[in-house]
Amino acid sequence: MLKEMKTHCHLKPGQKGTRRLVEQYGKSLLCVRYRYDENRGVRLKTVEIIVEEKPWQPPFRFRDGDIAPVKVEFGETELREKLRKARAKWDPQAKLWLVPYRLIRGTELETRIPEEFMDGSKRL
Repeated sequence: MLKEMKTHCHLKPGQKGTRRLVEQYGKSLLCVRYRYDENRGVRLKTVEIIVEEKPWQPPFRFRDGDIAPVKVEFGETELREKLRKARAKWDPQAKLWLVPYRLIRGTELETRIPEEFMDGSKRL
């Protein structure tokens, strides 16, 4: 039903057309939308409100410019060659390949990043 409707107006609290809703919902009001259903010939006024607020920390993510560690076993020569072609460097102490994340994003090599580096708790 909502996919077929067009949204023509997106109002922030305090704008014309939101005054009564601000009185009703106060600081919980995030926005007001006017949706139009051409099939039924009606206009709907919808509100988005805050129902809960609690602390949250965004998950760690590698950025394209970051150097990502990749674990490849000694016998996996094909993967090692892929890393060499991507100009990765071998770290003999950590026993990991170090490669710019942008070069492995979305490939099989991205799945080879050790878990302890994926949550941000361990850095190179």
